[in-house]
Order: sequence, then C-alpha cells, then structure tokens
Amino acid sequence: MKVKSCFGPNFKEYEIGEIVFLGKKHPLKLSCGVKISNFPIAYQTYGTLNEDRSNAILICHALTGDQYVASTHPITQKNGWWDFMIGENKTIDTKKYFVICSNILGGCMGSFGPKTIDEKTSKPYGINFPVITIQDMVHAQNLLIEHFGIKKLHAVIGGSTGGMQVLAWSTLYPTKVKLLIPIATSYRHSPQNIAFHEVGRQAIMADSNWCEGDYIDQKKFPVRGLSLARMTAHITYLCESALQRKFGRDLNNKNSFSFNFDCEFQIENYLHHQGSRFVERFDPNSYLFITKAVDYFDLEGDYLGNLSNAFIEFSKNKEGKFCLISCLDDWLFPTQESKKITKALSSCSINTSSVVISSNNGHDSFLIENEMLKNTIHGFINQN
Repeated sequence: MKVKSCFGPNFKEYEIGEIVFLGKKHPLKLSCGVKISNFPIAYQTYGTLNEDRSNAILICHALTGDQYVASTHPITQKNGWWDFMIGENKTIDTKKYFVICSNILGGCMGSFGPKTIDEKTSKPYGINFPVITIQDMVHAQNLLIEHFGIKKLHAVIGGSTGGMQVLAWSTLYPTKVKLLIPIATSYRHSPQNIAFHEVGRQAIMADSNWCEGDYIDQKKFPVRGLSLARMTAHITYLCESALQRKFGRDLNNKNSFSFNFDCEFQIENYLHHQGSRFVERFDPNSYLFITKAVDYFDLEGDYLGNLSNAFIEFSKNKEGKFCLISCLDDWLFPTQESKKITKALSSCSINTSSVVISSNNGHDSFLIENEMLKNTIHGFINQN
C-alpha cells in the first residue's frame, strides 16, 4: 500500500513508499502506557527473502533519517543515505541478503507519528501524539519482521539513533537476531547531548507558527524554529578539524567584514543552508518526539547502573555476536562510549569485536563512504 503525505511550509504532497498496518490483533503497549493498534509503518526492501527466511538484514536509521536507505528519496531526489553500502555487489549485497529499512515510530515519512490522523478528532495527532521511546520503535520493528514471517534476523545494523535501536534489539529480542552492528552510538544520551536537543525543541516551540503543535490544521509552519533546531544539531554532527578544513574563517565572496548581521562567514552560510533544506523534508512535531525518545534512552539506568546486566539474556544466544564501530573524531558519541559497551559485552562472554574507524568528518563519518567501514561490515556479516 502506498500513500501521500505533505511536507514543508508549502505542504507539498509526495508519495510515500510501502506501508503496512500493524498491531491489528494485538495492540502494541508503549512505554508511556498508551496502547496503539492498526498503526502504519512505512518501509523499503531490497533484494529477495530466501526460502527459509534466514537472509534478512534490518537497517535502523539515524535521528532524522528514513526508510530510503538505498533508493531515491521522494522529496530531495537524492540517492539513499547509505546507497554506497547497500545494493548488488556492494558491501551489503542484495543478491545475497534481503534488506529491510523502516521509518521509525514517531517519524514523518509514513510511519505512525504526529502527522497521522487521529480518528477521534479527524485531525493530526500533533502534540497529542503519545510520547515514545527507542524501545517502542524496536517493538514496532519486530512487528514488521513478524509481518514478513522472519523468525531470526541475520543482522541488525544502525548508526547513531539507529545504533541505539540495535542495542535495544539485543535486550528486547535476544534470540531473534544473529549479528548486531551498532555504529557511532552509545548506551545512553549524555547530559550535553540532551542539552543540545532541548535547545532545538525550545527553538521549535518558541516559533509562533508552531501554534502549540497545531500548525498543520492552522496552515502555518515553524520554519525558523525547525531550521534553528537543525542548525544547532548539525554542529554536533561535525568536528573542529572538519569545520576548519571545510570553512575555517573564510568569508562569503568578500574580502572584508560588512559590519552587519548578514551571513558573512562560510560556516554561517553552511548552517543556514542545512536548516533551510531540512524544513522541506521533516516534521517539527516528529523532531520533538524523536529527540525526546533518544534522551530517554539509558540501558545502564534501566539495569540499575550495571550495563553488563543488559546483555545477560543475549549471552544465551549461541549464535549472537557484536561488532561495535566508532568514529575516531566523533565527539557526539566518542569512542570511549563504545569501549564501555564492549567491556560490558565481554564481561558476559559475548563474542564481541570493536573497531575504531579512521575518520575526519566527526559523527557524520558513518554516512560518508569509507573503505575501512565497508570492509568491517562486509567481513562481519559474511563470516562463516
């Protein structure tokens, strides 16, 4: 089934890919206590599911990513965000594997989220959408996997927020996945990261066009607020060396200061460009709910301060293996976060590999083609 959805301040409609309605027989109970049923999850698949349904790989997208991991995005018309990684004869070879990527719960690319119409009011849920968690996202993904009749996934792979989903898979469904590859992620969101998210949320909610979350019905759109949220977040996706290399203190097509508040530096222009592009493809309320879900994520806290306890059940999965990948210059989720997870897994006698990727683009390095990254993933998923 395919549907259309509107995006951006002009509410332009685009056709969204495949959608399935889940939780029809058994409602999904969210962490907040709300039960949802017959809710949509949008997804894309690549390759063919084999006869015994053992070749499926689930890809979990990052905070503002989507299901278009290896196909043309309907809004931006750009290649998928991991197009270099997935496809025939690529790192994750779709001649061998059946790849699934779904838009997360709370997303805005067709899955159940704030833009979904509430049958009780005939209006979008907006700010009345139930508060969600990373665990809720994974429970929804599991229902999608069951929809395909898959008993056990060959691998679950994801970076950043997607990496948190990978970790949650190991705790929630320890017997339903063979290989886990969390990339550029952590077992919890740090106070500094929560602070950046809160600044972004407040920017959206302070925009008068947010209309208390009712902007779709009011035919308005918090362009400035959402753009500022994206600009703030994007700073954390880069690193000092990348900023220096790309922009330094270079000015925009001028040789001297103009002594006003225009975008004079190239880095200012770059951030404004990122903000303006973002508002065309993302929903402000979705940004609020998804960032809050990430802030709530804390595997160590869930297990009373003992991270190792989170992986005890997975340790009973005799086929279960982990490969943790971090990026050398990632300050959003630095390598020590990955090392702590590695230590916790090793203490449970789980077969664990840990790789630090040489990178020069900060947190976003996992989204940029890198031979070391590709070779690590290829070797891990194709081991005997």
